[in-house]
Amino acid sequence: MEGAVITEPVAVLQERSHQLRNRTITQVLVQWQGEGVDDATWENLYVMQQRFPHLVGKVILSEVQYKILPHLKRILDIMKIYSRGRENVRLVMAETFSEIELTDHNKLSIVKDGALSPLLQMLSHGDLEMKKVAVKALLQLSDLPQNGLQMIKEGAVGPLFELLYRHSLSSPPLREQVAATIMHLAISTTLQEADQEQILLLESEEDIFKLFSLVSLTGPDIQRSILHTFQALCHSPNGLDIRMKLRQLSAVQVLVQLCEVDNHTIRENAVKLFHCLIEDGDKDTFLEHVGQRCIETLLRIIKTSNDVEETAAAMGIISKLPKDPQLNQWLIKAEAVQTIFSCLTDGNALHKRQVIENAVGALCRFTVSTNQEWQKIVAEAGLIPVLVHMLVSGTALTKQNAAISLKQFSESSVSLSKPMRKRGIFQCCLAAPETGCPVHLGICTVESSFCILQANALEPLVRMLGEPDLGPCEASLDALLTLIDDERLQSGSKVLAEANAIVPIIKLLSSPSEILQEKSLTALERIFRLVEFKLKYGTSAQIPLVEIAQRKNSHMKSLAARVLAQLNVLGQQSSFF
Repeated sequence: MEGAVITEPVAVLQERSHQLRNRTITQVLVQWQGEGVDDATWENLYVMQQRFPHLVGKVILSEVQYKILPHLKRILDIMKIYSRGRENVRLVMAETFSEIELTDHNKLSIVKDGALSPLLQMLSHGDLEMKKVAVKALLQLSDLPQNGLQMIKEGAVGPLFELLYRHSLSSPPLREQVAATIMHLAISTTLQEADQEQILLLESEEDIFKLFSLVSLTGPDIQRSILHTFQALCHSPNGLDIRMKLRQLSAVQVLVQLCEVDNHTIRENAVKLFHCLIEDGDKDTFLEHVGQRCIETLLRIIKTSNDVEETAAAMGIISKLPKDPQLNQWLIKAEAVQTIFSCLTDGNALHKRQVIENAVGALCRFTVSTNQEWQKIVAEAGLIPVLVHMLVSGTALTKQNAAISLKQFSESSVSLSKPMRKRGIFQCCLAAPETGCPVHLGICTVESSFCILQANALEPLVRMLGEPDLGPCEASLDALLTLIDDERLQSGSKVLAEANAIVPIIKLLSSPSEILQEKSLTALERIFRLVEFKLKYGTSAQIPLVEIAQRKNSHMKSLAARVLAQLNVLGQQSSFF
């Protein structure tokens, strides 16, 4: 039926066959999405395979698999029986087991029934063929996180690493499969429930060093698996420790070199791991290893890569690099600003959210008010209107960084606004009067003075004061408060009032964020120095101000009391001071 929601199967619990005339009909007991086991229904296997072809081999088995499945438990039982002897029987059974393509449901069931114990015994066996079969079976079972965690619990890590570190092993494909299995185990550690006892893959610095050192000593397939393993570990429960130890082991230097290799898969994984390490790294680590060549390599990747995740990671690295003047000069020389503009104005922007977030974050390094030359390059590239657009269409982080850049631009506007020319007596009659900026009281444009009023940023910035995310809210408040700095208090307050910004600022007095409360308090203390605004808005601010002033240990208590005194609610000698 058109518009009806199609419920998909999540597990096949049982199988049965019966005769209908001269045909054997196979039926399966199906557990449906959102339903319990007790609500499972018997369905025709052929019909299920036709209705859900994308689930064949995952939840629904193929005909061939159903013919083999009844023998799996018997194979598993035989492996257990011969786990301490009759190697030839055990080898044949395990080999058969490893060759069968299983659904996720059956992988879980097999591990639950005890498949790991005999396989791990085979993994430690002296015979190479035994090891090959065991690794192949473990590789297939380990791609489910639940199974991966169980393998770590049952001691699979030690034997797997022992095989991986055997450089003399005469079977490169075996080491590649071992590395892929370890990668699955690493991924499984990132999907643990918060209330569970956390399971770790690598615990010591020596383990981390030995595994990462293989990146420089192995072929592409093992390199890819190891790099992917460390990406996963960087997001595991001990990810902070993993990232710190990798930086201490000079992993950044190795990754910078791998960013230049021709093998796309290796380069992509190196860039992604580099991005993981720069998230919370110290400045000196990266200044030591990131030079002009690395900057040019990252920008080339952004321009040429067809992999959105790689592009996002490369842009993320640029956004997180230390705010060092030399790095910025290299970036500007390599046309980073123009590259950022291309990323932000790409027609496929909807598919590149992470690229856009990182690109807007990267712009913040070029918009600092201490370097108006960099600001001018950004403005002349046409990026200020793009930033204003991001205030409306971006994610929370994109909006926050866009507002930070606009705030930094606005800090320069007062010094760049051109004074209005004095008009002579004849000019008064002949020429139309110049219109000055209502805040800066001079001639402002977007490209010459970076004025956020001329950029039409005021309305979206005011709207952002009501954002549920505190980051964008604080960034927009900072940008708006540049309009009432110093001698611009009178003109800026008037503009904020006309833009309906003062009421949202008052509402921030009740924000759960003390930082936002303090910033709004400071702003209102200045705005309420003006009688016009004190009379118009003072009453609505009284209750939240009293609540702040009555807190026992709040460092904002005296400031709130001072504003209340401005509003004539408290005497100047009040005990609140």
